[in-house]
Amino acid sequence: MARPVVAIVGRPNVGKSTIFNRIIGDRLAIVEDKPGITRDRIYGVSEWNGKPFSIIDTGGIELDDEEPILKSIRMQAELAIEEADVIVFMCDGKAGVTSSDEEVAALLYRSGKPIVVAVNKVDNIGRMENIYEFYNLGFGEPIGVSGSHGTGIGDLLDAITDNLPEQAEDEYDEDVIRVALIGRPNVGKSSLVNAILGEERVIVSDIAGTTRDAIDTPFEKDGQRYVLIDTAGMRKRGKVYETTEKYSVMRAMKAIERADVVLVLINGEEGIIEQDKHIAGYAYEAGKASIFVVNKWDVVEKDDKTMHQFEQKIRDHFLFMTYAPVVFLSAKTKQRLHKLLPVVQHVADQHAKRVQTHLLNDVVSDAIAINPPPTDKGRRLRINYVTQVTVKPPTIVVFVNDPELMHFSYERYLENKIRAAFDFEGTPIRLFTRRKSDEG
Repeated sequence: MARPVVAIVGRPNVGKSTIFNRIIGDRLAIVEDKPGITRDRIYGVSEWNGKPFSIIDTGGIELDDEEPILKSIRMQAELAIEEADVIVFMCDGKAGVTSSDEEVAALLYRSGKPIVVAVNKVDNIGRMENIYEFYNLGFGEPIGVSGSHGTGIGDLLDAITDNLPEQAEDEYDEDVIRVALIGRPNVGKSSLVNAILGEERVIVSDIAGTTRDAIDTPFEKDGQRYVLIDTAGMRKRGKVYETTEKYSVMRAMKAIERADVVLVLINGEEGIIEQDKHIAGYAYEAGKASIFVVNKWDVVEKDDKTMHQFEQKIRDHFLFMTYAPVVFLSAKTKQRLHKLLPVVQHVADQHAKRVQTHLLNDVVSDAIAINPPPTDKGRRLRINYVTQVTVKPPTIVVFVNDPELMHFSYERYLENKIRAAFDFEGTPIRLFTRRKSDEG
């Protein structure tokens, strides 16, 4: 099930990013000890009153310098209207209502989407009176908040979660593998979808997915049912989608949330760029099984070393996703296309794999015997036992005497030993360390 999406919209310097950081807090799903991951995220995941949601900071979307500020804000508001389920309209309590605020309000009002007005920089009781003029925007009661002090955030989250839509039940059976295609523009997402479906000629139907404007295409191959979730069909509406590649993040994020396996497409002709790391990072952070698909391999000049060298570049650039296999193909010529779906099925199986507790403990016991945990100030980590608590992704809890003694390098060592024993190719593994007394 995809989480609903909340977008923060407003003119520059009203404190969108500060409020974004307050809301996600330490819930931002980035593992800091994973090298190579790009950390300037513009979206995060949060939960309030038992309701999870994804949140977008549109202030993190870069626009061309020559774009007038008002036009830029309008673009961001239009994007939020298109993709978000709830919109937080951020204003500045010090400045009061500006013409830019009124321009965005007119857009938002016509959208029919739930709008929550947050008035930032209400840093003391004296400034609470500043919020009343924001009633004039026409969205009901504005909420005074302070990004710098953290006040009012609970009230804002209450208003957000009150407006979230109910999460729809998954429309597909458990045995259907949902595959999302993500990648920067011009890597060949649409071509790959067409190649897969044209190759199999077994399209069941084209139905509108639960994600607005995405197309879900169910099909079957060798007895396995799949659904392709295509994020490539961006509507060309003015410069909203042409100005910056980052505008595709909302749609890609929704597709990733609903997928079992994510195909991260890379342009084999152009090579790897920083934007590819951003996009792959979304799949990693969502805990999804992933495959790097190097497209346009037909136009690459190559010898017997080219493929190995390109794969090594992927390993060097994506150190946080060393578990993801690499498939080289050409959507245009269908060269090596037949290799893709077997890999998809394999990593989907690994993503859903559950390992019995006694087998896990045998592997970890052997790992400890080979390489005992290091000491820290005279104290040694003691691992009591391990157990897998869930799948998609496989999540393992390690019960120890003191979680603070678990160094990230030893955690990685254990993960590598578990992978060596049980495969888990293509899927991240989540390891959590708990004090043994925390167990019940």
